[in-house]
Amino acid sequence: MTHAAAGSPAQPRSMRRIAMASMTGTVIEFYDFFIYGTAAALVFNKVFFPELGAAAGTALALATFGVAFVARPFGSILFGHFGDRLGRKGTLVTTLMLMGFSTLAIGLMPTTATIGVAAPIILVVLRILQGLAVGGEWAGATLLTAENSPATARGKYALYPQLGPSVAFALASATFLVTALTMSTEAFAAWGWRVPFIASILLVGVGLFVRLKLEETAAFQDKKVTTGSTRLPIAEVFTARPLAVFLGAGSTTAVFAFFYIGVTYLTTYGTAQLGLERTTVLALGIVGGLVFAATTIASAILSDRLGRRRLVVWGNVASVVAGVIAFPIIDIGTAWSFGLGLSIVLGVVGIAYGPIGAQLPELFPTRFRYTGAGISYNLAGVLGGGVVPLISAALVPVYGSLAIGLLLAAVSLLSLACTLAMPRTDAGSLDEQDQLAAATV
Repeated sequence: MTHAAAGSPAQPRSMRRIAMASMTGTVIEFYDFFIYGTAAALVFNKVFFPELGAAAGTALALATFGVAFVARPFGSILFGHFGDRLGRKGTLVTTLMLMGFSTLAIGLMPTTATIGVAAPIILVVLRILQGLAVGGEWAGATLLTAENSPATARGKYALYPQLGPSVAFALASATFLVTALTMSTEAFAAWGWRVPFIASILLVGVGLFVRLKLEETAAFQDKKVTTGSTRLPIAEVFTARPLAVFLGAGSTTAVFAFFYIGVTYLTTYGTAQLGLERTTVLALGIVGGLVFAATTIASAILSDRLGRRRLVVWGNVASVVAGVIAFPIIDIGTAWSFGLGLSIVLGVVGIAYGPIGAQLPELFPTRFRYTGAGISYNLAGVLGGGVVPLISAALVPVYGSLAIGLLLAAVSLLSLACTLAMPRTDAGSLDEQDQLAAATV
C-alpha cells in the first residue's frame, strides 16, 4: 500500500459500512451497560441486597452501577494502549467480547439468597469488567469513523458511534418494558430481570460478525508504516497533550451528568418519588432516547458547517437553562410532565454530544489518539456520570429535587468554560495534529 493510499478516506459505500459497524458496536456495549442501570434501579436491591431494606438496598445497588465509572478511565488506558500500538480493529473486537461475557455472566449468576455475600461481590467484579470494556469502546469506535471519513464530513460520520447511547437506552427501556408487560412483578423479580442480560449475547454475536469484517483505519496503517507505533501511549498523552485531555474531559462532563441523571436516577425517581407506574417510566424512557438521538444527529451534522466548538458551546448553554427548569416540570408529577422533563434532560445532551465524536479525536495525533480521546471521554464519565448522580441522591432528601437541577446547571457552566478554553477543531485538524507531533519528535 502506498503512502497516499494508506491515508486516503474510505469510499462512500465502505464508509457507510464502517459507520454502521461502529454504531452497532456502541449500541451493544451501551445496551449492556444500561440494562444493568435499569435493573439496579428496579430489582437489584431485592435480589442482591435484600437485608438492607428498600432505600439502603437501592442506594447500594446504584452504587454498584457507579463502580463501572471508576473502571472506565482504566479501560481507556488499557485498551487505548493496545489500540494505539496494535490497531483499532482488534482492540474493538476484544472490548465487545469482554462486555458480552460480563453481561451474560450477570444474567446467569446466583442471587444472595443462593450463595450469600459472594453474590454482590461477584456482581461488583463483573460490573468492573463492564466498565473496562466500555472505557475502551468509545474511542476506538469513534476513530473507525473519524480516521476513515472524508475530512469535510467527519462530523456526519462520527455521529454514528454517538448514537450508541441514545439507541441503547431506548432499546434497554423497551426490553424491560416488554418483560414488565408480559410477566408479573413477582416473576420479573424472580427471573424476568435476567432475560435482557442473557438475550444480549445475540446482539454481541451480530456485533462480532460485523466488526471482524472491517479493515484497520487508513490513518493508523499510514502512521505505523511511516513513524511506527508509540511504545507507551499514556506517557506521550500526558507529556505532549495534557491540557487537551483535561479540557476535553471538562467540556464533556455536563453531557454525562445530564445523561446519567436521565437514564438511571430518573428511572428510580419516577417510580419511587412520583409514584408513576414502572411501565409508564420505561415507555417514556424510549421517548427520551429518541429525542436524544434526534438532537445528536442534528448537532453532529451541523458541526461540519458551523464548527465543533460552537455546537458544544450551544449545548452547554442550553444545559444551564435545562438544569433550572427540568425538575420543576418533572415534579408536577404527571406522566406527561415526567416525559417532558426527561426529554428536556436528554435532549440537551445531544446538542453537545453529537460533535464530540469528531472534536475529541481532533485534539490528538494518530500515535496516541485512541488513548488521548478515550481518557478525556472517560474522565468526564467519572465526574459527570459517576459523581454527579451520587451527589444528587444525597441532595434530594435535604434540599429537594431543585438542588439536582442547580447542580446540573453548575456543572454545565464548568463545561462551558472548558469548551471556550479549548482550541477550535475542524476538517484539517487530524493532519495538523500529526504535523505538530512530528515537529516535536
